[in-house]
Amino acid sequence: MAERKLSSTNYYNQAFLEEKCALNELIYLLSKRWMTEVLFSIEAGNNRFTGLKEDLEHISDHILADRLKLLEQHGLIHKAYLPGTPPRTEYELSEKGNELSSLLEGLCDFAETQMQFQSDNSIINQ
Repeated sequence: MAERKLSSTNYYNQAFLEEKCALNELIYLLSKRWMTEVLFSIEAGNNRFTGLKEDLEHISDHILADRLKLLEQHGLIHKAYLPGTPPRTEYELSEKGNELSSLLEGLCDFAETQMQFQSDNSIINQ
């Protein structure tokens, strides 16, 4: 996906919001498609790339790899290389990732019990 141009209005708006509160930056990170689903899937025990792909059946390899990279860069997951034939890579939530996951669980509960979003199931029903 293309990066925003540094001269664009969207770039300036995002930079302004991020300077106001770090929460805006976190929300921007978490709003990337599949980000929270990858985090929750790792929490549920899917700690290998193939397990994550099976759990999140519609995610592309490219997006999954990108989301894992971002989660690792932000210290939300740990990546472990395990020797063997073939060598394996496993992912687990870091302490920070577990804390964030707990906070997100509360937000999920709030969204399910307190918010009423109009559901458009037209894509699912086609």
